[in-house]
Amino acid sequence: MSDEQQNPRFVSRLTRETLALILAGGRGSRLKDLTKGRAKPAVPFGGKFRIIDFPLSNCMNSGIRRIGVLTQYKAHPLITHIQQGWGFLRGEFNEFVELLPAQQRLEEGNWYVGTADAIYQNLDIVAHHAPEYVMILAGDHIYKMDYGVMIGEHVASGADATVGCIEVPVEEATGFGVMAVDEHDRVVEFQEKPARPKAIPGQEGIALASMGIYVFSREFLFEQLRRDAASGTSDRDFGKDIIPSIIEEHHVQAYRFRDVQSGRQQYWRDVGTVDAFWAANLELIGVTPELNLYDREWPIWTYQEQLPPAKFVFDDDDRRGMAVDSMVSGGCIITGGVVRHSLLFSQVCVESFAEVEDSVVLPEVTIGRRARVRRAVLDRGCVVPDGMVIGEDAEQDRARFHVTPKGVVLVTPEMLGQENSHVV
Repeated sequence: MSDEQQNPRFVSRLTRETLALILAGGRGSRLKDLTKGRAKPAVPFGGKFRIIDFPLSNCMNSGIRRIGVLTQYKAHPLITHIQQGWGFLRGEFNEFVELLPAQQRLEEGNWYVGTADAIYQNLDIVAHHAPEYVMILAGDHIYKMDYGVMIGEHVASGADATVGCIEVPVEEATGFGVMAVDEHDRVVEFQEKPARPKAIPGQEGIALASMGIYVFSREFLFEQLRRDAASGTSDRDFGKDIIPSIIEEHHVQAYRFRDVQSGRQQYWRDVGTVDAFWAANLELIGVTPELNLYDREWPIWTYQEQLPPAKFVFDDDDRRGMAVDSMVSGGCIITGGVVRHSLLFSQVCVESFAEVEDSVVLPEVTIGRRARVRRAVLDRGCVVPDGMVIGEDAEQDRARFHVTPKGVVLVTPEMLGQENSHVV
């Protein structure tokens, strides 16, 4: 075990000297209509959170209290959420969550072209904060991670840059940056989304994939971003350009996202498709889910809307308000309907004789009398008409809604012919 892992005070000192920059401008087009009015990091998750809350909470719990959130695509819901839920830090103590939207800060006046360009366009702000280390995070993944340990490993290894990584099946690695490492986990090759990912030597069928998490020493980062900006052929991206270009002449270290004590790979999900989003939410319902939202030692912080407790009414044999094997958020009213193996966000109403099963129901949805909803994701503000059936007839569902390759039905107010006046 390294000195950084044994000495939390040392890790705490490192995190205090770190500025975290969360890239939260992603369109998230594979989530289809879930990102029609919001960026992917603003998509609700887990009953009361948004995806952005997970990297932000990781920063808080790791002791990183200087954070910039870089926004671009349909950022209003994300900006509103951060203003409402993340304004509790004290500027007097040099703590902050700063919003860094794409704007005409340079002569070219471009939007953020790529992940590296997003940081480059804000170099003056980063320089003003004068961090010793810069941690770059993706704003659209679900996981719990102590960044202090990774920063400690970065310093202990003497690396110029450190890349967070996980092990994934080779057939799934085509959507990631894939690394080859030596016996000391120094990166010797990096390919962004290769058609034929290379397996880890001795681990057939397993590839080492980038999590989109990087730690840089400040001056080294500045040098590489300026060099990349001067290139006429760069895509201005960390995975495509920055990391591959520095491997030969500089020390790039891989940090494997594993439990310090057991060595087991930790929970991490890219909820980038409707199927993955649906599955990751329903995983939370399990008796002992990999992602424990009830962990008091590592809380997930968010904007806490003031709502009454969930309510279940009617107890007749044919009209019983109940939820089984489910998670039900505040403000929900189950009035004579039945909910099974589902996750309900806040202020959902399930009316008499309705049935909801294997579904993820976002806030402020009403499910009408005698309606049946199965294997579905209902977006915010949907009003399912009385008697409507969703998730039982694939052909009928495809004519009205979006049906995923695995048969999950995505429903939005617009698909129901309703105006979506709800804040997303």
